[in-house]
Amino acid sequence: MIKISPSILSSDYSILGAELKRMEDCGADMLHIDVMDGHFVPNITLGAPIVKCIRKSSSLPFDVHLMISDPYKYIPDFAKAGSDIITFHYEADSDIDETIDLIHSLGKKAGLSIKPKTPAEVVFPYLDKLEMVLVMTVEPGFGGQSFMADMMPKVSAVRAEAEKRGLDTDIQVDGGISGSTIGIAAKAGANVFVSGNAIFSSDDAAATISEFKAIAGE
Repeated sequence: MIKISPSILSSDYSILGAELKRMEDCGADMLHIDVMDGHFVPNITLGAPIVKCIRKSSSLPFDVHLMISDPYKYIPDFAKAGSDIITFHYEADSDIDETIDLIHSLGKKAGLSIKPKTPAEVVFPYLDKLEMVLVMTVEPGFGGQSFMADMMPKVSAVRAEAEKRGLDTDIQVDGGISGSTIGIAAKAGANVFVSGNAIFSSDDAAATISEFKAIAGE
């Protein structure tokens, strides 16, 4: 199933509640919330209190991407704040099995993300426990970067392994997703697409989301 997850990193934070409502009205399937700590990645965004505040602005699933050094410590806060899917990084400091188990114990879906330099095979030992795998198609930390097409073999490798095990795992891509790149990622095996600038800066976000779904579904 094709899902579009607009990244609020590209939204107008001064009217964030309205921006989330706009994305919901325009046909988004979930909302991608980037959490950066200034340590794991060289940028700082927002924390659990903000997630809690904006939760009332949308009924869409909150797709929360923790780009932080110690996700295990903060996952309970983000779960309580209203996250639905919590994705953390393989490269972070927390024990992966324990972190996945913690997410599930709080009634949330678990995702594991890998940076561009990390091989796809590192997620295989955890694949049976994950609802989603996020393959970064840019270096994490800032929006507006160019899509890295050389990440597509990693997407294909994760999809092939999931299918071999009979798993219907969501495979998400994040970074540089636009009308010219979403088809490439979909053909590689991705089905969940994070897009920031291409959607939020569009004159017609509804048409853009609809176009993305059509291209990815071809």
